[in-house]
Amino acid sequence: MRQRFSLVRLLASTSLVAVVAMGLGGCTAMSKLSDVTGSVGPRAEAAPTDPARAVEIYGERYRANPKDADAGLGYGQALRANGQRAQAAAVLEQATIANPGNKALLAQYGRALADNGNFQQAFDVLSKAHSPDNPDWRLLSVQGTALDQMGRHEEARSYYASALRIAPGDPGVLSNVGLSYMLSKDLPKAEEALRQAYASPRASSRVRQNLGLVVGLQGRFAEAETIVKADLPPDQAAANVAYLKDMLSRNDAPRGAPKRTPVASLSQLD
Repeated sequence: MRQRFSLVRLLASTSLVAVVAMGLGGCTAMSKLSDVTGSVGPRAEAAPTDPARAVEIYGERYRANPKDADAGLGYGQALRANGQRAQAAAVLEQATIANPGNKALLAQYGRALADNGNFQQAFDVLSKAHSPDNPDWRLLSVQGTALDQMGRHEEARSYYASALRIAPGDPGVLSNVGLSYMLSKDLPKAEEALRQAYASPRASSRVRQNLGLVVGLQGRFAEAETIVKADLPPDQAAANVAYLKDMLSRNDAPRGAPKRTPVASLSQLD
């Protein structure tokens, strides 16, 4: 029982990491170079699947014409997919300056800012990437995660609710709702939202991991282990279970011991 309550208290120290595990709003994963708001034109269809190779190809196009919107968008997406987050934000910032009002660029720039922890700026930029009369549910969800990162959980959930009115039952958005409740320490509501997400045939492995985390935080460790290793190869399942156990026992470490970030590690890109 003591461990169960201490696990709940652990939420305070893992909250920022947990929202990172949202994957920025349940959107299409960063590794998909076409992404969800706008594409980089016909050339995107021939984009390589290897992120490093994509960085080379789009980087050449961007350097040849830094003011070209498609080149900037493709390069920024490739950099994000390759984990070069600071450079992606810098490239997309310059692309938006060269192409003011380009909503696809603004959407990517806002996401890149969120990647780098600039949540208020990300929220403001994303607000310019769509409009109330023509909202993008994916961007609404990303804005919700930015608000959650800033501790504005009720406001974040209003954005998720708007997203779900456009895309009912989307498992990524529902997963974000669950993590939002987790951050405000309402674990039963968190589990309820995550189970709805998990029931969707479109649910990603990230949704399963988030559900396992919330179940584990309520002290149901065996059930959490079953969830996080479901439908995975044995080695990956074992790794996920190890990370789950590690996170759930971190608060037993001596005071002042280095903190790790297994919550983020549990989340897998789609």
